[in-house]
Amino acid sequence: MKSIDVFLQKVFRLTLFVILAFLFGGTLFAQDYDLVILNGRVMDPETMLDQVLNVGVNDGNIAIITSKKIEGKETIDASGLVVAPGFIDTHFHALDGLSMKMAARDGITSGMDLEIGATGVEAWYKAKEGAWPINYGTGVSHEGVRILVHDPEVDMPEWADCPGFLGEYRAEACEDGVCGWQDTESDAEHLNEILKIMDEGYQEGALGFCSTVGYMVKGVTTFEMYKCQELAAKYGRLSEAHVRFHANPSHPQGSLGTDEILANALSLNAPLIVAHNNEFGWWENEEKLQKARKQGYNVWSEYYPYEAASTSISSSFFEPELYKNVFGLVYEETMYDPVDDKFLTQEEFLKTRKEDPSRLMVIFSPDRKKWMPNFLRMPHMTAASDAIFSGRGIDSWDVPYEEYQGHPRTAGTRGTVLRLAREEGVPLMFTLSQLSYWSAKHLGDAGIEAMQKRGRMQEGMVADIVIFDAKNVTDNSTYKSGSQGLPTTGIPYVIVNGQMVVKENKFQKIWAGQPIRYEPTDKSRYVPITAEDWKKQHTITTITIDDGGAAGK
Repeated sequence: MKSIDVFLQKVFRLTLFVILAFLFGGTLFAQDYDLVILNGRVMDPETMLDQVLNVGVNDGNIAIITSKKIEGKETIDASGLVVAPGFIDTHFHALDGLSMKMAARDGITSGMDLEIGATGVEAWYKAKEGAWPINYGTGVSHEGVRILVHDPEVDMPEWADCPGFLGEYRAEACEDGVCGWQDTESDAEHLNEILKIMDEGYQEGALGFCSTVGYMVKGVTTFEMYKCQELAAKYGRLSEAHVRFHANPSHPQGSLGTDEILANALSLNAPLIVAHNNEFGWWENEEKLQKARKQGYNVWSEYYPYEAASTSISSSFFEPELYKNVFGLVYEETMYDPVDDKFLTQEEFLKTRKEDPSRLMVIFSPDRKKWMPNFLRMPHMTAASDAIFSGRGIDSWDVPYEEYQGHPRTAGTRGTVLRLAREEGVPLMFTLSQLSYWSAKHLGDAGIEAMQKRGRMQEGMVADIVIFDAKNVTDNSTYKSGSQGLPTTGIPYVIVNGQMVVKENKFQKIWAGQPIRYEPTDKSRYVPITAEDWKKQHTITTITIDDGGAAGK
């Protein structure tokens, strides 16, 4: 009798539960999420998922991807839009408010400077805490460390990065007539000092070795490059370089710069990014990288989708004997000043450089236009903007986009890639791999845990998400003054760690960015280089006969 009563109680409870669920429209089954994205075309380049689904976000992570109805505190109707992993930029110098909000409008959720990098790595990361809308990361700056060692007269702050190196620190280093950072070769004492400073950066969690060796050809020996890459490899860190002889449009220099760093990486079995591999010889470099990856090496490259480059007017590239006689370039046809909105003659260039040595110039390379369709189709060639700061300071969040002066790539790289790929008929999933997944995968394979959970639309991953109109997304920035910073349109939502940094096409002052770095350590891996130790490691000892026995001396 007792068992029958228990059975009837269970039946009653179940019946009541079903009735209540029916009366309340199923809300008893619903789970509230912080954010839900409904009816979007969810695309994940790792699993090749491509389906209209709903996404629920909790505590900054993707909690659910489902075809079932879900509800949340905030809702985005993504009908007709793509829901994809947030875009990742490994070549990111947009380090102030104005340029950063332009990048956010372009779909960036993580921006890392792995080409120029920083000095004072711990202080650099601390300065970004609670102050960045997107995720941030940096490596150890080869250029910056060389300024510290070879130009000690420069008054370097606690930390420094790209805006200082491309501007005042380079200029100050050359005021005495000796540009030590770019022209002075390191003897054993200097090289050990360089490595010791870099070692401190790796202990502080730097992402890797960042070299602008292309600007320091005279001063940086091949041995110094190898030893710098070797130290990074001891920590399992990547190397990225603006390669030696970059932009040289002739054999053999066009590819030798990549050969140098690639040979180092392969001998060390270390991760490598070839920075903006969109110059003469790129095809040879890509073939070598593909074959190296087939053998298991973690090596890849970057490009940006423009026919012009940009850098400081004080660059050694621009010296007339090099620019004209070696590169074969004509100032009036290729040297564009975005501030004065005109191409410069050689005389105007020299005058402007003397008056404003930190000004950024735009340099046209006509061959890139015919190469671009190949870049868009190149596996593991990631889109990285080389985005340039505005020079208006970190608090320039409210400065109008029209006031940005510089290369349009800062505002429009992702919009340009998506537009060009659409026009060229490149599969969207492939383009998303270039914009997000391949960077995350290679960085994750290098041991960067934060990247192992990004670049993917999967449950359990970090909710760095971009929502865009695949049919209409486009760039709007151009080289013309007043339009260089116009934001990309067709990306109405950009979500960083579960927070909307771009909402209904408007940038939000939400400091959602998290650090991308390795866990700091107090264990040094630096070992001073001496000729005697080198010989002990790499040569055999002399064998002699001593007292009837063999002894090594």
